[in-house]
Amino acid sequence: MKGSQMPQTVSLDAVEAPVVQRSDVVVVGGGPAGVSAAVAAARTGADVTLLERYSALGGLASGGMVLVLDDMINGSEVTVTGIVDEYVERMAKLGLAVYPPAEDRYSSPEMWAKWGRWGAFDFHSHTSPKPICYAVAFDPDGWKRVSNDLVRESGVNLRLHSWFSRPVVQDGAVKGVVCETKSGPQAVMGDVVIDTTGDIDVASRAGASYAQDNYLVTLVFRLGGVDTAAAERFEQENPREARAVNRKIKRMLGGAWELWWLKTPVPGVVWCNCPHMTGFDGTDPASLTEAEFEARARIGAVLDHIKSDLPGFDNAYLLDVAEQMGVRQTRLLQGEYVVTKDDVTSRRHFADSVARGRDYYTPYRALLPRDVDQLLVAGRHYSATPEAQRISREIPPCMAMGQAAGIAAATAVEQGVLVRDVDPAVIQRRMREQGADPGDVPAENATVDQIEESVA
Repeated sequence: MKGSQMPQTVSLDAVEAPVVQRSDVVVVGGGPAGVSAAVAAARTGADVTLLERYSALGGLASGGMVLVLDDMINGSEVTVTGIVDEYVERMAKLGLAVYPPAEDRYSSPEMWAKWGRWGAFDFHSHTSPKPICYAVAFDPDGWKRVSNDLVRESGVNLRLHSWFSRPVVQDGAVKGVVCETKSGPQAVMGDVVIDTTGDIDVASRAGASYAQDNYLVTLVFRLGGVDTAAAERFEQENPREARAVNRKIKRMLGGAWELWWLKTPVPGVVWCNCPHMTGFDGTDPASLTEAEFEARARIGAVLDHIKSDLPGFDNAYLLDVAEQMGVRQTRLLQGEYVVTKDDVTSRRHFADSVARGRDYYTPYRALLPRDVDQLLVAGRHYSATPEAQRISREIPPCMAMGQAAGIAAATAVEQGVLVRDVDPAVIQRRMREQGADPGDVPAENATVDQIEESVA
């Protein structure tokens, strides 16, 4: 349209999508929460279809290479259990998961020297050195392999290369979804849909209420050829010099956690959960494109410096950069209950708790949209304020939410009721039958709301 103004909108014909699958439960998004939801629903007796836009399962755990499972302890108690345990056990058998044994989980210089660079420490602690705790370093391809095995063994119908496009909504209830594929638009219909996209793509387009905010984004990378023993020896023998070198590297990266590199189960390969970048919108393709370029520029800038200034990194090379940008926060459901920062920090217990995080509880109502029926959400986009979500969005708690949502969806189909009418007590019982802790029993340090508990 040279010489004229571009139109503001373009009108398209209505989409006609062939129905390629009908299932009891449809899960959209094959990340940690999505696989957990699909497997849990199938194990509860439902016929399940799982849709994923990429060529592999795992989401931010594999494509995003967030390679430490944490935020799942309350003191010495392991609070997040269930399907996440199966991942750890299976990856460990492959030699692709590492975690400290129970006898090493305490604070001492010796334990810090042994486990600190694995990321197996309580990052909420203010003591020095930070106490070693149950956390798991793992390999991204190991996560993909275990995801495939769990999905196949549970009988889930998996459709990769299927990018969610729009929901099918009739009379206020979600009846299925349409995906874009290389074959054109395709419809997958179901009695219940679970949104595990991380950005409530399904729920937001189905008319559910949501809030939107931004937080850090990160394009993770890995380095190979690292002599980790030499690097750790340098840090332990020259702490002041090591701190100075690492501070400079973190400044060049423009932001990182306390430890910018961590060991992985693969010898000589380290994980770099950086650079941290702010001001980018994880739902805007233009903003995400800018973030990709910015991250790669920062990564490139530090490589030569690392090789020349940091002992143990003399022969380091860029092994790979994550396929997915690590987006921590975009849209957040505003559901039947909105979890607040005070709920998380005060460890508020809910009578309808169906999942646990570190020392906090997730009520079933926080997985339920107010405005749409037969739809559940699970994962980092659950119903919470932005401040609450920032401290309750790690992978293990999201997996617990997914497992609860899968059980709830299958139960609704089995009982012929709306998902919002499923009894949380049934979800809690079935969570325990599947080896997960739903948080129905409050820990000693929980805040129990007497009014809330009396309602139950």
